[in-house]
Amino acid sequence: QVQLVESGGGLVQAGGSLRLSCAASGSIFSINAMGWYRQAPGKQRELVATISSVGSTNYADSVKGRFTISRDNAKNTVYLQMNSLKPEDTAVYYCHAEVLVTTTGSYRYLEPWGQGTLVTVSS
Repeated sequence: QVQLVESGGGLVQAGGSLRLSCAASGSIFSINAMGWYRQAPGKQRELVATISSVGSTNYADSVKGRFTISRDNAKNTVYLQMNSLKPEDTAVYYCHAEVLVTTTGSYRYLEPWGQGTLVTVSS
């Protein structure tokens, strides 16, 4: 009932920048927190950054000062601006959201994930 579609990944040299986008679609009544997570080869998925519905943000220590999360509530979209990228930022980046959906007068709470977008930072 809700889809998250990510875009913006790719290959970049160390020190470069990328901007990820994630758009939510479906029978959405409201979206609470949205966030980005990443999973590097052989490692567990980890939090990168989250943003609440009113714009409060939280970042992993490893990306503070380099990454910026933002959202456009009118478009149900969250962004991740990644600057000063390092090879250790290489991972598949996943979007996540806390979504209240409505269908035929009823409401359900869902936490969908996007399909992931690959970010590769070369040294």
